[in-house]
Amino acid sequence: MTYKKIALFLCLFGCLSVFSQNESTDIVHGFFNNFEEKGATIALDELYGTNEWISRSSDAISKVKTQLEGLNEDFVGKYYGYELILEKKLSDSYILMSYLVKYDRQPIRFTFQFYKPNDTWRIQSFSFDGDLDEEIEEAAKLYRYKLD
Repeated sequence: MTYKKIALFLCLFGCLSVFSQNESTDIVHGFFNNFEEKGATIALDELYGTNEWISRSSDAISKVKTQLEGLNEDFVGKYYGYELILEKKLSDSYILMSYLVKYDRQPIRFTFQFYKPNDTWRIQSFSFDGDLDEEIEEAAKLYRYKLD
């Protein structure tokens, strides 16, 4: 085999492996791999590519891409990775996964909601925010705890 044929084979194999992801965690890990290596736009394209219905919201997708691209080194500092914060299952067919994305300046939460109408998981919703400090302070309020 020539180098061109090998490269083409690897490219096709890689593309097929992205589309054959059938677990929500595989899709999330693929998203973060793309996010780290290829950037936010490609990561979002492949994430949203799991749900053909989302493509009808092209204006909203463009807005999310622009905002996510804004999380660059000048704005939030160096990127250090991600950690699972929370996973909630509504049923065997609907799941929410929330991740802490670690930047030098501050953490950002990425939230993925997945739906499996038949046998394949697809993204239902994706969002991100930096409101973690407010929520953790609220969770620490004394009225949330039974005092003796």
